[in-house]
Amino acid sequence: MKLGKSVIEAGFKPLGTAVITGSKIRLREKRLSDAHNDYRWQSDPELARLDATSVLDLPFSLYFIDYASALRQTQHNRFPLAVDTLEGRHIGNCTCYDIEEDQAQAQFGIMIGNRDYWNKGYGADAVNTMVDYVFRTTRLNRLYLKTLDWNIRAQKCFTKCGFVPFGRLNTDGYRFILMEIKRKDWEKRTPQPGIPTGKNSTE
Repeated sequence: MKLGKSVIEAGFKPLGTAVITGSKIRLREKRLSDAHNDYRWQSDPELARLDATSVLDLPFSLYFIDYASALRQTQHNRFPLAVDTLEGRHIGNCTCYDIEEDQAQAQFGIMIGNRDYWNKGYGADAVNTMVDYVFRTTRLNRLYLKTLDWNIRAQKCFTKCGFVPFGRLNTDGYRFILMEIKRKDWEKRTPQPGIPTGKNSTE
């Protein structure tokens, strides 16, 4: 993964073959083999509705060309990762984006696309693992996100992970709840400060 200057200055580093390990999931760099799952998830009407986006309407052959090109491009203000189970099954994605090094903040997004892993703690573990990684290894002091106001399940998950509401947003016909977590609040709720809960490994 090629990272732009602002992303590097914020403290992010390419993972290469390393992974960030939680209790139920592993976060890793995106790769070409993820294209089939990502295409299927982006073509799913229910997932598109949850993500407040339109259903993908593009042949896989064209999608794959764009996908491969995007993987080669420098990520100027994004840090995208795949979410795998501990056994290595790709079940979703999470991303820090709109990274602002000067403001020490970034927006966060997550999607567990594989329904077999819904409501089983995988999403919450992915959120916690990414938040821990960001606050332990980068200079960011705040992560924020938006979630649809009717998506109570997502709001409960983010609340469980330490995010708190700070506003509302109406845009493009959607109504969102805005939520955030700040480093100082993460430090208060994190057990055994200084002892990583997310671990890097190259296995």
